[in-house]
Formats: sequence, structure tokens, C-alpha cells
Amino acid sequence: MSKADPFLEKKRRGEKLVVVTAYDAPTARIEAEAGVDIILVGDSVGVNVLGYAHERDVTLADMAHHIAAVRRGAPQIYVIGDLPYATYDTPEMALASARVLRDAGADCVKFEGAQPDVVAALTAAGFDVCGHLGLESQHQEIKRRQGKTAEAAARLFDDALAGDAAGQKFLVLELLPSELAGRISRAVKAATIGIGAGLETDGQVLVVNDLAGVTTREFKHNRRYGDIGAALRGAVAAYARDVRAGAFPGPEHAFQMAADERAALENWLQERR
Repeated sequence: MSKADPFLEKKRRGEKLVVVTAYDAPTARIEAEAGVDIILVGDSVGVNVLGYAHERDVTLADMAHHIAAVRRGAPQIYVIGDLPYATYDTPEMALASARVLRDAGADCVKFEGAQPDVVAALTAAGFDVCGHLGLESQHQEIKRRQGKTAEAAARLFDDALAGDAAGQKFLVLELLPSELAGRISRAVKAATIGIGAGLETDGQVLVVNDLAGVTTREFKHNRRYGDIGAALRGAVAAYARDVRAGAFPGPEHAFQMAADERAALENWLQERR
């Protein structure tokens, strides 16, 4: 029995899966308390947290570090971890990399592109696998919609079926036409997780920085559910003003020694003079 089975049962019942990214323990804890089904520790950690220019810069050590943090913050939640660029080129590489992420706390490993042989090898070794088709940030220089032509859509449909036959439990569909994402979702046993792929997938995922307003860039596929970036900037600016004005810390933020201890210290300092 796989830990993914309850989510596949939700797909069969037509219940939507709620997936969101997290990269640290406090965020993971908040998301678990908010009732999300799955946390994705994506290679998006590179551009959203680590300041990298591209997802390709993310290392296996980076992913293990952040997966471990998320696991500490949300011990009970199902965690999908991304295999970073150039760590799954062969089934052997993928197995070695997946073990690192599993040891860090991942329940499932995800990778981009159509590699049913890699899916099969990981599944045979006992790993839950999440595929990823459509926009592949690790492999495509320009981030744009995929599957716009009939030929491209047919290829993605076949790739989804091949991954399904190899045993994938989940399949992320990114920036695909909604009708294609719907057809794939109905054709595969895996639970599909859409991002910019319309309403007909089995669940949705967003980057937490995007939905909470930490990032300032607008994306068509995203809806802002908060403005944490503005709130944080305002809080830090107010703190800076108070420090410079001598308004923080106030008496209520400090503590004093007991009178006898203060007297003893003063005597000791007097003797040192």
C-alpha cells in the first residue's frame, strides 16, 4: 500500500486535491494547519528563496535541505520533492538522487519530462513518482504555454499515458490548454495536478510566494490570496523608523537586575577602578 492511495481515491471520488509549495518549516506548518493535502518542495525554491537566476542552479543538497525543513514543520503531511536538473538523466542516477530526497523526508519524488523508464525504475524500487509535463522550467529557456498545436498536444497525451503505464502516482500539468489537461486527467489513473492548466485537473498547485503576494510579478495562472510582501515591507519600515527615533525598544521590552544583584555589580565595578 502506498501513502499516495488516499489521494488516488479522492480522484476516483471526484474530490479536488489542494497542493501548494513550501520551502521552510514555518510555512509548512501554516499550510498543514490550513488544511492542504500535499506540500510540494519544488525546484522553484531556487528563484523564490535562494536567489538563483534559474531552476537549473538548484542542487540535490539544496532540495534535501529544504525538504528536511518542510518535514520538520509538517511531520504528518504528504511531501513531494523535486529531483533537480541533471540528477535523473538515467534510471541509475534517478534512483541515487531519489534516495537522498527520501532520506530527507520526501514521500514522493517528481521530475520533468517524459522518461517512462525512469518512472518504472523508481516505482520498482518502491518510490512514489510524480511526473511533470507541459512547461519544463529545467529544460526550456523561455517559459511559455505548451501543447498549443494538435501535434504537440497529441505528443503530450501519449507521454502522459506512457508515464501512467510505468506507474506514476501523480502528474503535474503546467501551462497546458484546459481541454488537453482535462482529457489527460480522464485518461490516466494518476492524480493530475494543474498549474495554469484549467479546472479539469484532479487538483491544483500554486507557488506559495505567488499566491501570498511575496513576489511582485503577475502571472496569468496565479491568483493572489494575500499581500504578505507589502505587509512585511511595512512592518520592517516601521521597525526601522522606531529604532532610528529611539522609540524601540521601550521599557516594556527590557528587563532589569534585582536590586541586590545590581548593587553587587556596582560594588564589583567600583573595585575594578
